[in-house]
Amino acid sequence: MTTRREFIVEASHGVAGLGLASLVPAFGCAPAARSVALASGTGFVYDARSLAHVVPPASSGAPRPEVAARLVRILEVLNERGLVDEMSPLAAAADPTPYIDAHHTPEHVAGIRQIEVTGPIAELAVAGALGAVDAVARGDVRNAFCAVRPPGHHANNTGKEEGFCYYNNAAIAARYAQQAHGFEKVLIIDWDYHHGNATQNTFYDDPSVLFYSTHDWAAYPETGDPSLQGSGEGTGSNINVHLDCGSRDIDMLRAWDEQLEPAVAAFDPDFIILCAGFDSRQDDLLGCFDVTDDAFRRMTRKAKEFADTCCEGRVVSLLEGGYNIDGLALATAAHVETLLEG
Repeated sequence: MTTRREFIVEASHGVAGLGLASLVPAFGCAPAARSVALASGTGFVYDARSLAHVVPPASSGAPRPEVAARLVRILEVLNERGLVDEMSPLAAAADPTPYIDAHHTPEHVAGIRQIEVTGPIAELAVAGALGAVDAVARGDVRNAFCAVRPPGHHANNTGKEEGFCYYNNAAIAARYAQQAHGFEKVLIIDWDYHHGNATQNTFYDDPSVLFYSTHDWAAYPETGDPSLQGSGEGTGSNINVHLDCGSRDIDMLRAWDEQLEPAVAAFDPDFIILCAGFDSRQDDLLGCFDVTDDAFRRMTRKAKEFADTCCEGRVVSLLEGGYNIDGLALATAAHVETLLEG
């Protein structure tokens, strides 16, 4: 018999566990409807085919750090800690192409689809994100983590890779939650070291999506000016927080307390998506923050509190950056362990 652990490593999916929502709103959100039993468990999306994706070398010929070993090590650490056995494998959406086509321009999609191997794998990443949204929306699980690559939050419409990204997994998932499942308001929290510029661009004038990003404004792609707060009806729905190189747990968590928490209370989301970039962790190859795994636990716990209060626990977390392979795996395990709490 194939064990669940073997299934995760050899084929495609996986993760599980969580607790009940608080019945008393802690952040001022309107109490969610309680007409059905609250979901439990954490879902996990993983597809071994994503290991075949190879990022082209830099123009100098130097290798780039978005490599398959990132996911391999994540799976190893999750297995070592017994987390895989607590997980519920989730299937990817059957066909993500209508949602990719609706989000990106035809020229961009054509450019990505012509990339051998990577073109189809980039679609798998989107499919995994949509499958997680489906499972959480149906109440099959309470929350989900998607160990996908390539990442997505830098993918605009240039017809090529941008910052290791090809399609904007989080933005497409947010629209899917709205259009396919009827959730009106989606909160996207991006704790990657790098600003989620393409996600900001997508929702900059949209009051139905609250985008919150902590990042180093001086780093790639040199966007994320804190003065940019949205436009038109979306004014106030875009929150950029610059953190200096060397920023620590206290700096990251203070921003959550002072800027994110009151915004969540006012916005009252129906669904939460996390852009879980662990290049904001200490000792990353492409980042210079000094954030520890404890901060990721605390941010995950706080995101779950938001979700428990506002939207019956609904959270989908999507892997973004993280390039110190061991550090990435440890931070991911801390994140998953916290998703499983309850």
